[in-house]
Amino acid sequence: MAAVERLIDLYCRLLKLVIVACLAAMVVLVFTNVVMRYLFNSGIATSEELSRWLLVWLTFLGAIVALRQHAHLGVDTLVRALPPLGKKICFVASYLLMLYADALLTLGSWKQAVLTFGDSAPASGISVGLFFYSSGLVFGVSAAVILLLDLVRVLSGAATEEDLISVKESEEHV
Repeated sequence: MAAVERLIDLYCRLLKLVIVACLAAMVVLVFTNVVMRYLFNSGIATSEELSRWLLVWLTFLGAIVALRQHAHLGVDTLVRALPPLGKKICFVASYLLMLYADALLTLGSWKQAVLTFGDSAPASGISVGLFFYSSGLVFGVSAAVILLLDLVRVLSGAATEEDLISVKESEEHV
């Protein structure tokens, strides 16, 4: 189990690098396009399309990293007040619901990717199914692995009582 967790942590570090690359590419594309429009009265046709797609990828990849770090927003007032068994029940119920929602998202992304695989984007000509909808597939599969790992850790008794509270305190909170 520890080896799988280390592998997921390494995967999340790699995703952070990809997120930085997406953000850098977006900045370069948009900035270059703005400069070209104002100075040369022309632009890069694919700039808007690619920067929009990079934003989608950046969002989904960031959601994977946030899920691993338990950094998503949440309210833990009720869960903190419960005894350990109540915390465990709430944890399992919430993770089962998240797995269900993740399964729906993954299945929908798969169907859209298959339906639009042959469709080309208007400006770039890149396959919409391959480049756009596959972001949902990457998120869905990655999220399922992370959620299942956390769920197995809790059900096997390897998690502490603090691990049963999925929301982590903000560093800005005083």
